[in-house]
Amino acid sequence: MGVDALLPGDEPGLDAYRAHIRELEARLEESEETLAAIRRGDFDAVVVEGPNHERLVYTLENADRPYRALIEQMQEGAFTLALDGTLLYCNRRLAEMLGEPQERLTGRPLQDFVQADVDIDRLFRRAMDNPVREEIALHAAGSESATFLSLSRFACQGGQPLLCGVLTDLTEQRRNMLALAEAHARLQSESAERERVEEALRQSQKLEAVGQLTGGVAHDFNNLLTVIKSSTDLLKRPALPEERRRRYVEAISDTVDRAAKLTGQLLAFARRRALKPEVFEVGASLRAVAEMLDSVTGARISVVAEIPAAPCYIRADLSQFETALINMAVNARDAMGGEGTLTLTLSGDRPMPAIRGHAGSRSTFAAVSLSDTGIGIPPDVLPRIFEPFFTTKEIGKGTGLGLSQVFGFAKQSGGDVDVSSSPGRGTTFTLYLPQAEDAPDLSAAPRSEETGLDGASLCVLVVEDNIEVGRFATQILEDLGHKTVWATNAEEALVEIERIPFRFDAVFSDVVMPGMGGIAMARELKRRLPDLPVVLTSGYSHVLAQEGVHGFDLIQKPYSVDQLSQTLRNVVGKGRAGARRGRR
Repeated sequence: MGVDALLPGDEPGLDAYRAHIRELEARLEESEETLAAIRRGDFDAVVVEGPNHERLVYTLENADRPYRALIEQMQEGAFTLALDGTLLYCNRRLAEMLGEPQERLTGRPLQDFVQADVDIDRLFRRAMDNPVREEIALHAAGSESATFLSLSRFACQGGQPLLCGVLTDLTEQRRNMLALAEAHARLQSESAERERVEEALRQSQKLEAVGQLTGGVAHDFNNLLTVIKSSTDLLKRPALPEERRRRYVEAISDTVDRAAKLTGQLLAFARRRALKPEVFEVGASLRAVAEMLDSVTGARISVVAEIPAAPCYIRADLSQFETALINMAVNARDAMGGEGTLTLTLSGDRPMPAIRGHAGSRSTFAAVSLSDTGIGIPPDVLPRIFEPFFTTKEIGKGTGLGLSQVFGFAKQSGGDVDVSSSPGRGTTFTLYLPQAEDAPDLSAAPRSEETGLDGASLCVLVVEDNIEVGRFATQILEDLGHKTVWATNAEEALVEIERIPFRFDAVFSDVVMPGMGGIAMARELKRRLPDLPVVLTSGYSHVLAQEGVHGFDLIQKPYSVDQLSQTLRNVVGKGRAGARRGRR
C-alpha cells in the first residue's frame, strides 16, 4: 500500500515510504527522458495530466521559452550557423544590425553581410577547433560598421555540430573613443595655454623682482663705491700721514667685504651662489649661535636653546647656515622691539611637510626653529616676506635681503623654510635641511706639518679669460714669490700642460669661460694628470650652484691675497703628502 492510499490517522510503515520514493524517482526519470526526447526532436509534443487532472501540452518552444526570451533581449547580435555559414537562427538585435527582418535572415549566408576583404570561411574553420575572437567589418543597409565576433563550435547530440556566435557593435564604442580623444586634445590644448599664461605670469613677476633688485642693488653698491672712491682719492694726496693712510686702506678692505656679503646674499636668493656643503653637527653650531645672540641682542631679550643631547648631522654650507640663523634672529629681535624671548629649537629625523604649495618629502630632515614673542606678521604681508628687498622697516633700517637669503639657502641646500605667525602672538620660522646619516670623516684632513711648503716657490698655471683679473692674479702670485704662466682659455691651458706635463705645481682657473669651462678642464686634467692640484675660482656660476665643486677646491670671488696663497699651499701640500704615502 502506498503512502497516498493511507486513511487519516493511519501510520505508514517503512515499506510504504520506500515504495513511494521509488515511485517518485521513476516519475522524475521518465520526465527527464521525455524532455530529452523533445529536445532531440523525437516528439513534436508531450501531453501530460496536470495536478487538477487537466491536460498540459509541452513542446520544444515551451520548454526553451525562458532561454529564447533571454537571447532576444540581449544587446549583442546572437546567431547559430550551419557549417557552411548559413544562418539557422538570429535574435532581434542581429536583425537590427544587419538591417533585415528577422524572419528573412534564416537560410541566408552570413558572408552576404561581411566586407569582401574578410575571409569568413577561414574563421569558420578555426572556430571548429578553438573559439574565435576577432574584429570584423559588416556592410548592411548601405553603411559599414565595425563589430567584434565571438564564434565557437556547438556539438549536437546525434547530429552535425553547429557554430554559435555573438556580434558586438563597436559603433558606439568608437564614437565614445573619438569623443574622448577630442576631449583629450582639448584638455592638452587648454593645459598648454594655461602653462603659457602661467609662464607669462612668472616672467612678469621675475621682471618686477628684477626691477626691485636693480634699484636696491644700485642704491647699496653706490654707497659702497662712494666709500671706496673717496678713500682712493684721499690715498692719492701727498704727504698723507701713515695713520690716515692705514685708516683709508682698512675702509676700502671693509667696504669690499660688505660688497661681497651683499653679492653673496643676492646670489643665495637667486640660488646661484656656489655653496660649500659639508657635514657638521647642527646642534653644536646652533648652540654657538645662541650664545653669540645672547651676548649681542641685549639684556631684555632672553635667548633659549632647546637642543637634544643626541648629535644631529646635516650637510650644508656652515657659513650660510649660520648667516641664515642670524638673519632670522635679527628679524625676530626687531619684531620684539628689543624685549622678549627668542627660542632656538632643533628636532631631527623628521619628514619635510608640504610648504607653500610645494610637495613635501619623506626623507629625513633636521628642523631648526626660531620662535619669538613679537608682534607677529599680518596675514596680508606673510606671503611676501621672502621677496627680495621687501621690508616693512623704516628706510635705512633694513634692506629686505635677510629672509630672502634664508629662502635661497634653504632651497639650494635641498630643503625649505616655513613660517607660521599670529598677530600679537609671535612668529616661528622653521628651517628644514637634509639630515646626514654619519658624522664627518676627519681622518683625511692633511696635517699642517706634512705640507712643508713654507717659503717654497711654486709654478702655477693661471687660467682666466678676463684680462684685468688675469693680470692681477698673476701679479699677486709673483709678488708672493711664485712663477706663473697665464692662459686666457681652457684650450690654451691644456696645450701649455701638454708641452711640459710636469712643469706646474698647481692650476688656478676661473669656472665660467668661453668654450670649455673650468670644471670640464679640471676633469680633463684629473684624467690626464691625477696628481696635479686644481683650484677653481668663481663669484657666479649656475654650474657650481647646481652640481657642486666636483671634488675640487674652490675660492669665492672676491678673494684676498692670504686666501689664495694659503689655498694653493694646502692643495699642493696635500698632493705631495699623498704622493709620499703612495711611494711607501
